[in-house]
Amino acid sequence: MIQTYSSTIRRKEMDAVLTCLVDEKIGPGDMNQRLVQSVKEFFGVDGAAALRSPALALKYAVTALDLPAESGVMISALAPAWQIRAVEDLGFKPIVLDVSADTALVTVEAIESGIKEGGRLLLLAETMGNLPDMEPILALGIPVVEDVSQSVGAYHETVPADGAEPLVKKAGTYGVYSILGLEERDGVTGGGGAVIMAPSRREWIVLKRLTDDAPSTDILPDLNSALAFVQLKEFPRNEQIRRELFGAFRKALMASRHKTFMRTQNGESAAFAFPVVLNSGFKDVKQYAARKDIEISAAFESSVIAARQESLENCIQAQSLLLRCAAFPLYPRLGNSQSAKILKVLGTLP
Repeated sequence: MIQTYSSTIRRKEMDAVLTCLVDEKIGPGDMNQRLVQSVKEFFGVDGAAALRSPALALKYAVTALDLPAESGVMISALAPAWQIRAVEDLGFKPIVLDVSADTALVTVEAIESGIKEGGRLLLLAETMGNLPDMEPILALGIPVVEDVSQSVGAYHETVPADGAEPLVKKAGTYGVYSILGLEERDGVTGGGGAVIMAPSRREWIVLKRLTDDAPSTDILPDLNSALAFVQLKEFPRNEQIRRELFGAFRKALMASRHKTFMRTQNGESAAFAFPVVLNSGFKDVKQYAARKDIEISAAFESSVIAARQESLENCIQAQSLLLRCAAFPLYPRLGNSQSAKILKVLGTLP
């Protein structure tokens, strides 16, 4: 059976983790700092800190922003479920926003409605590797914390009027702070953890003061850092393979009556997964794929809408996508025969 997800752990990752074990350096230490430096270089941000969970990263972000207690924090209905739980645990009011059926991203209109409901901060999930048009979002004047766990490698590109080289701005450099999750199914994994990033110097000065005083129990251990460090180093090679597969899968899907999401405009999305928005029942498609030895999963089974479905009836588009969006396997370790099998299934889905 071809599994839906794979972290793509190769010899390099194994060697890095094994070295930590052999040297008995498994707590926070040098590898943590090497990971932080690598993240800063990859994203082009001013500062970063590697912590033990995405929820902890959010805690440091809102503390740095000095967000008043009980403030409204806007999140996507398709964001990972940890977001709503973390917002509540931190003493804030979650304001859950519906999404566009075409992109799976929150819309400017939904954010504007959220602000009217008391939203003071936007925790922006860049779902399925898609990067929204950030200009109208930032124009709303509220602080944005990006969650780039699924959008690592995505970017916007603008061509100057004078015809000079295009300007590239990566996911993770738009918000006042950004969170790079390192969980098992994130774009870069450390087996757990997260990196909180500050794109600019002003925000980093405030965040650094907090992270410098963080207890060791908040800091990502070297064991996880070693895995994430190699994953990030190998990311460009892995992402290139994923993008090639994504293009082939999308072409095959065109022969069916189903579709995938629109991709980032004027730039490039990350090839995080291959989501298929179904025109038929999920159960029938899952059974059909299983007969061909392919495992598919509900794409948003671990999302906010999945965790709070009954209380989020107004999120109509997210409710629909929860029921009819399937995630197909998309990872570098897929061989030619496995990829060919998936291509055939995508073109013949019931």
